[in-house]
Amino acid sequence: MPATPLPDRRDWKTAWRALRRLLSNGDDTEQVFVIMRALNAGNGKRNFARLVRTVEGGAIAFAQEELAERLSNPDYIARFAPGTVGAAYREFLRETGYSAMGLAEVSNLDKAERPMPHPYAWFGRRIRDTHDIWHVLTGYKADETLGEACLVAFSYAQLGGLGWAFIASGAALKSLAVTKSSLFARTVWEGYARGRRTAWLAGEDYHALLEEPIAAARARLGLGAAPLYLRAQAALGAGASYASLKPA
Repeated sequence: MPATPLPDRRDWKTAWRALRRLLSNGDDTEQVFVIMRALNAGNGKRNFARLVRTVEGGAIAFAQEELAERLSNPDYIARFAPGTVGAAYREFLRETGYSAMGLAEVSNLDKAERPMPHPYAWFGRRIRDTHDIWHVLTGYKADETLGEACLVAFSYAQLGGLGWAFIASGAALKSLAVTKSSLFARTVWEGYARGRRTAWLAGEDYHALLEEPIAAARARLGLGAAPLYLRAQAALGAGASYASLKPA
C-alpha cells in the first residue's frame, strides 16, 4: 500500500468560503478549523521543529500527551489553588460552558474515530487544546468577536500559519467596512504585537503553568497590558460585536 503524503498545498477557495461563513456567524466554530486545514500547510512541521530544539520541548514532544481529555477532567481542574492560571481556567470553563473535549469534537471535520498518529498533527491538537488557556492568559474574552479576533492575531504572531492571519485580517477588514472606525482593527493589530513580545506559549509545560499564580505567569511570559483592547471593549459594549462598535 503506498504511503500517504501530508497535505502541502493551500486551498484558498475553501478558505474564502469558510471565512465568509465565519464572519456571518461567529458561533460557527467549525469554519475556523476548515480555514486552518486549508491554509496552514507546513505550519505543524515548522513549529514541531522549534519545540524539539530544547531539552524541555523534546521531552514534551516525546511524551506526546493528548491534553483534551485531561483538561476536561473535573477532578483535575478542581485541584488548582485560587489565584493560579488553573483556577482562572476553571472559572473560564464555568462561565462559558466550553470544554477542551468539546473543541476537539468540533475540530474533527472527518469524524475520524481516532486522531492522526503523526507528530505534526499532535502538535496541532496541542495548540487546539490549549486555545482557551491562551484566552485566560491574554485576557481576551472568548464570547465576543473582538476577543477572538485579537487572539487569532496573537496566535499568528506566536505560530505563523496563514489561517490565523486570514481570520484576523478578515475580521479587521469587516470592522472597517461596518463601523467606519479603525478602533477594532487597531485592537487586532495590538493582539499581533502582544504575540510578538510574548514568550512562545506552545513550548510551555502546561501542567506546571496551570499551577502558577496567574500574575506571575503573565510577568514571566512577558504578557503585558492591552489598553486598546480595554478601550474597544468599552466602546463595543455587551458581546463586543461589529454592530455595536461606535466610531472612535
